[in-house]
Amino acid sequence: MSKPVPSVAALHDIYTTQALADQQVRWNGLLEKFQAIYRSPAQFVSRSPGRVNIIGEHIDYSLYSCLPMAITPDVIIAVSTDVAPSVDGTYKIKIANVDEQRFAAREFDIPYSEVEIDATKHEWTNYFKSGLRGALGLLRKKYGADFKPKSMQVLMDGTVPAGGGLSSSAALVSASALAVMIANGETNVDKKDLTEVAIVSERAVGVNSGGMDQSASVFSERGSALLVSFSPALSARPVFFPKTNPELCFMIVQSFVTSNKQVTGPIHYNLRVVECSMAAAYLNAKLCPPGTELPKDAGPLGVSIRGFHDNYFKGSQKPMTEQLEELIKLTKRTLTQEQGYTVEEVASSIGISVGDLKARFMSSFPVRGEYFKLRQRALHVFTEALRVLRFLSLLEDPAQAPSSDHTVEYNQRLGNLMNETQDSCRDAYECSCPEIDQICQIAREAGSYGSRLTGAGWGGCSVHLVPADKVDQIRAALLEKYYAGRQISEKDMEGAIVVSRPMNGSAVFQLNGGKI
Repeated sequence: MSKPVPSVAALHDIYTTQALADQQVRWNGLLEKFQAIYRSPAQFVSRSPGRVNIIGEHIDYSLYSCLPMAITPDVIIAVSTDVAPSVDGTYKIKIANVDEQRFAAREFDIPYSEVEIDATKHEWTNYFKSGLRGALGLLRKKYGADFKPKSMQVLMDGTVPAGGGLSSSAALVSASALAVMIANGETNVDKKDLTEVAIVSERAVGVNSGGMDQSASVFSERGSALLVSFSPALSARPVFFPKTNPELCFMIVQSFVTSNKQVTGPIHYNLRVVECSMAAAYLNAKLCPPGTELPKDAGPLGVSIRGFHDNYFKGSQKPMTEQLEELIKLTKRTLTQEQGYTVEEVASSIGISVGDLKARFMSSFPVRGEYFKLRQRALHVFTEALRVLRFLSLLEDPAQAPSSDHTVEYNQRLGNLMNETQDSCRDAYECSCPEIDQICQIAREAGSYGSRLTGAGWGGCSVHLVPADKVDQIRAALLEKYYAGRQISEKDMEGAIVVSRPMNGSAVFQLNGGKI
């Protein structure tokens, strides 16, 4: 058992002082609208935040650790069980959204037997239904297959930009599953249980998540990032930022460049997964003893660069940083072709036929490429995994802690690692784009310590480590030098630049007479 999701009695238990005034208005508006729609007060609110990945980009599917954090934008769901089903053998779900123009209200009479979800339809209520289905699975495991859920009236509000790489779907599914469990009498919802339910639940709407997003949304603690590890199994622990002067915060900036994974996957995201998996097999064949099999693991294609790493250093007592430093040198000596490798060259090096290579690495999803850049992709993975450890060491090693009241040099050391990540994503992994590069340059020139893309890349979001006293200066520079020349709607601009410190994860707010 991990810790239970906290039950809070005041907004300052969730948000920072800087965010309180706006959140007070927002929550009051949510509860007043709930009363107006349903003619009765809400009983509680469930809340789960979005997340941003601070460092550790494109290495989770190679099974190396990453460092996300929860952010201020979140999903809040007001709930009441003061409603009766209208059809025998069913329970009723009334669901509405504060943004009723974009998300129409719905009403469902759901059979006790099964929660049906049509994943082929892009319907916003599917995310609530997926959380409902996952939570009911957990409740029935606990109370028996005959458990009958309560009817619910629901009103939700979300400030996590949809499709912006900040895990709005994970926040919505996590908050929904939590709402269902609390509505059905659970008073202590285990964080690990909620996370696992949310991971499985999100797959019902076609999102095959590895768990980082949900872990960050549920487990995070204010003032801390979250070290999410994937080997030997999914785990998470808080990593706290020391007190600095100037104070640090994170600015999340939207590029409004979209990259449809389904359309561009064969030359972008999917291709990187294949290249990393091929690099693992190539390095394993060249550097491990003859006959050493690459172990099956949780990588998308059943193998990973981490699997080769563990093979090569089996039984070694070397610190992980030294292992990675050695692997970087070995990769440069072993994978020498800057232009990449053909399938024939990879197959020959691994010792299998071209047909077997394609069946093993290129049959799960479509990819297109004449040359596969194994050297660059492996070097990004190893150097990025090393940057995560160095970032972690700066935060946790007493010998590297800031020693004075003025910590600009320490802040910049953290920022430099993020800048190196951006360089690697741009040059070695080739997952940036000119717009993200431009945003990072503008932010750095205006005072950001570190700026880089976050999320899948080829557009989407960037994250910036900035001194709190320069937020307005950096925002103004971005508005003038990036956004001013683009046609972006007023609605989209509301979420274009988000400022956040590491925030708390999921929580439940019990209401008194429908008020906070």
